Amino acid sequence: MSKADNMLSILWLLKTGKRMTAKQLAEILEINIRTVYRYIDSLCASGVPIISDAGHNGGYSLLQHFNEAPLFFDLNEQKALIHAAAFAQEAGYPFGADLHRAISKLKRYTNEEQRDAIDRHSIGFEVIQPPVDPSLESTLQELELSVANGYTLSMEYQKAYQTTRQRRHIDPYGLVYWKGNWYIVAYCHLRSTIRSFRADRVYEIQRTEANFQRPPEFSARHFFLSNLLPEADKQGSTILIKVKGRTQSLADLCRHWYLGHTVIERSETQVIFQVDEQMAHSILPHYLLPYGKSIQVEEPAFVKERLAAIAADLFHFYQST
Repeated sequence: MSKADNMLSILWLLKTGKRMTAKQLAEILEINIRTVYRYIDSLCASGVPIISDAGHNGGYSLLQHFNEAPLFFDLNEQKALIHAAAFAQEAGYPFGADLHRAISKLKRYTNEEQRDAIDRHSIGFEVIQPPVDPSLESTLQELELSVANGYTLSMEYQKAYQTTRQRRHIDPYGLVYWKGNWYIVAYCHLRSTIRSFRADRVYEIQRTEANFQRPPEFSARHFFLSNLLPEADKQGSTILIKVKGRTQSLADLCRHWYLGHTVIERSETQVIFQVDEQMAHSILPHYLLPYGKSIQVEEPAFVKERLAAIAADLFHFYQST
């Protein structure tokens, strides 16, 4: 480890509240005892109040008020970081190795009581996400670095349900994790507009010699959601959808990523949605079909007819195969 890392490690160890000798510090950090003395002197010179007690039970410790100062994470903060790391790892966070080292350091420089508490809060906390392709890690790393540093990228992109790829140049503005998938929001030079691209459909990504500056105040999150969710002030043609059914099924329906934003009236047995009319004709029946007989569309009639047509088509398909 570097000098700075070792000095910080000494602070972490003394922060546990135990008095430690130079020999103990040297053994834990695997450095020469003379080096420990030099680091202690450097810490004292920089203003850290380290107390040195001589004698049989002597050693180094921190002045009480400094030891109580919130320079390091308390138990709740440690727990929150470890829980957050579990979410990140399951989502395919592209810097997993760095995250693992950070959590290891967090656990290493705690006393036995703190480690026991952290373990108790970690052992019963699990996160389950759809599997993420490990080969995606290098792509996500390059995308994140390019977002941060303003690198224009060249990539091949394969749209859904297509077998060919298309070379594109993009200015990546931000990464978004949405419903088990990573997306890059970027300015597409080919289309001369901002688009979102599925990261797992990106191939042969390379940096170019060009750089860009992201528009001030641009939010990848806002852009992404604005292309998915209905806008309250959008002057489009909408229609009311009345659905009745079991309380739990209606509750699940109201938590749907799209329909949850369109609820205008709700009771225990009925929900009224206000949705885009075009969506009501196309995608909406497919959102409702998985709920089976636990819900029933009351209005409009064309949605009921569309549901019946989809179900009949499936019936005939499986009868003939």
